[in-house]
Amino acid sequence: MSKKENRTYSRRIRSSYITSIISISLVLLLLGMVGLLLINGRNIRKQVMESIGFNVILKENVKEADIYQLQKILDSREFILSTEYITKEEAALETEQMLGEDFIRFLGYNPLPPSIRVRLHQRWANPDSVMIIEQDLMQYDSIEEVYYKKSLLYTVNENIRQITLIILGFSILLTLISVTLINNTIRLSIYSKRFIINTMQLVGATRSFIRKPFLFTSAAMGFTGSLVALAILFGLIYLLQEEFEGVISFKDYDMMSILALGVILTGIVLNWVSTFFAVNKYLNIKTDKLY
Repeated sequence: MSKKENRTYSRRIRSSYITSIISISLVLLLLGMVGLLLINGRNIRKQVMESIGFNVILKENVKEADIYQLQKILDSREFILSTEYITKEEAALETEQMLGEDFIRFLGYNPLPPSIRVRLHQRWANPDSVMIIEQDLMQYDSIEEVYYKKSLLYTVNENIRQITLIILGFSILLTLISVTLINNTIRLSIYSKRFIINTMQLVGATRSFIRKPFLFTSAAMGFTGSLVALAILFGLIYLLQEEFEGVISFKDYDMMSILALGVILTGIVLNWVSTFFAVNKYLNIKTDKLY
């Protein structure tokens, strides 16, 4: 083979290698976005669920010292995320701002009782748990009522359940598409080298010897492609996190580390497995079937 032919062949190999890495990177970027969607969907669900709560309406004659003692007890309960004591005056001010008029002047007195605003941990922010918590809290003598909007609680939980199923289904679909695209990319890459595989067989190379360089190159391509995909993904997160603060961010370092590791392992394993089966196909095929 002449030097010119060698250079042409080398350029083709490099071009094929770069094209494969770009294709793999784009597919792994898609998989990374699926992972990001699942992670942030989980964070959004947690934020929504932990914004759910109720008001513990207190009796009129309860002393302030007893209220603070009750609040301390509530803060110690495992199902409660946070509490906030709302005095009669604060409740009146909030109601006045909501109504846009001074209702106390109209009534001549403040009818609103003191209360403790309670927010629940995500795990207990569902209708069944809230009913049990309500029964538990009503045992305290200083509590008049546990008030919450039952219909809103049911609606929020049902909507979150449906959205979770949609996101999960969409993620599974994108994952299947991504796996198929990577497999096709590898198969096309190996197809272009089928005559090399056949030539190596003809000169007496063992199957494992033939497979080894292809598997190594494929794993390296998967690793390189995953790094490119992660660089793009984290770049997008960095650009978008200010716009969607609290929804997209680097703050959940554990989950981001798991996402990065998952993308890298997926890139390496998928490429390796696809290459193994693609090479085996041409190891088992007859020479006349290569054309």
